[in-house]
Amino acid sequence: MKVKSKKLSDTRVEIKVTLEKEDLEKAREKAVARLSREVKLEGFRKGKAPKELAEKALNPNDVNAETIDIAVRTTVPSAFEQAEKSPLVIPNVNVTKYVPGESAEYTATADILPEVKLGNYKDLKAKKEENKVSKSEIDEVVSNIQKAYAEKKTEKKKAEKGDEVIIDFVGKKDGEPFRGGSAKDYPLTLGSNSFIPGFEDGIVRKESGDKFDLPLTFPKDYGEKSLAGEKVVFEILVKQVNKITLPELNDDFAKKCGPFKNMDELRTDIEKNLKLQNEHKILEKYKDDLVEEFVKNSTVSAPEILISDQLNLIKNDMERNAMSAGMKFEDYLKANGMTDKEWEKKSKEVAEKRVKASLVLQILARDEKISVSEDEVLAKIAELRDVYKKSPEALKNLKDPRVKMDIKNRMTIEKTLDFLVSTNEKSEKPEKTEKK
Repeated sequence: MKVKSKKLSDTRVEIKVTLEKEDLEKAREKAVARLSREVKLEGFRKGKAPKELAEKALNPNDVNAETIDIAVRTTVPSAFEQAEKSPLVIPNVNVTKYVPGESAEYTATADILPEVKLGNYKDLKAKKEENKVSKSEIDEVVSNIQKAYAEKKTEKKKAEKGDEVIIDFVGKKDGEPFRGGSAKDYPLTLGSNSFIPGFEDGIVRKESGDKFDLPLTFPKDYGEKSLAGEKVVFEILVKQVNKITLPELNDDFAKKCGPFKNMDELRTDIEKNLKLQNEHKILEKYKDDLVEEFVKNSTVSAPEILISDQLNLIKNDMERNAMSAGMKFEDYLKANGMTDKEWEKKSKEVAEKRVKASLVLQILARDEKISVSEDEVLAKIAELRDVYKKSPEALKNLKDPRVKMDIKNRMTIEKTLDFLVSTNEKSEKPEKTEKK
């Protein structure tokens, strides 16, 4: 067998294979043996006739067709191995020449893993954000806790800012109810700015039993594109008005909230918890920034097949999100003012970035000998079994070798990201100068 490779692009290759007489003879032996199993001769059970007799009974055209099929299937893997190329999918094969018993030629085309040249990854410019918590953030949490301890008293009065109203409402556009614009027994604190401008103001001075129409216009920059800038009418029924009395923010209030002696201790605890929440977000953003810069420093191409796979994953996630909101994928796009082509273009850019990031991290893991042990993988699987113990399907999937391999790959990527972070955090530390 002779092999020649031709580079079609950074991510695609064509292998030209020439099979010689010896290659075809081996394939013919297998073809005859396989076809003979279906031969039935008088005096012999099906497939049990002597090889010589069975072969004479075979159609030469069938033998030739089976021979080239076996010859191609059995030599494609070794042909790519000989060319030192790793196909990402089953190659597309085209037989260009076949002289039975003499020679054959075929081409095999496939997407391959591209050559990746890693750039600098030890002194990246990306910086980790400082974990700061503002006074206003702490104030917001204190306010939410204060509202949770608030006393509510139903009164026969006109609603004012700060009161809670229980309402039924139906939003209509052009006389027809629109998605997400209706609710029953909805508790709304007036002044919370939970709804579009004008909605809460329209309920001020109303009282229990009042039923009225409230015409409004959605903001032009509203997130739901189908409603942005649109005129609508809300049919509202006020069912109850509750006067809310907030507790005074003092040391007694702090003691109700936990093991705190005063408000200072409560605020300190809130700040600590907010910092813990921020730390994860900051670290994830730092990882993303490091990888983005690392990819820019490297030379890497994204194979179309991998981009397509990643695009499917993105679409599956969006379809699940749409379904949880009671929508179809097409409705989700329409609601966000996007066409299929616009979504695909935007998502393809994201998919390509993800593929490139995955490739450079895989090569970095290989070069730095970053790996995950069998014990670590088994420990992770045991952890997942505990998480999904009530899902028979998920537990079944965890036994699949492919799922195990995927878990191992994900763990290796995470370890590599940790390595990238630690390497660049070290480079950020100022050098110590010796005292004279």
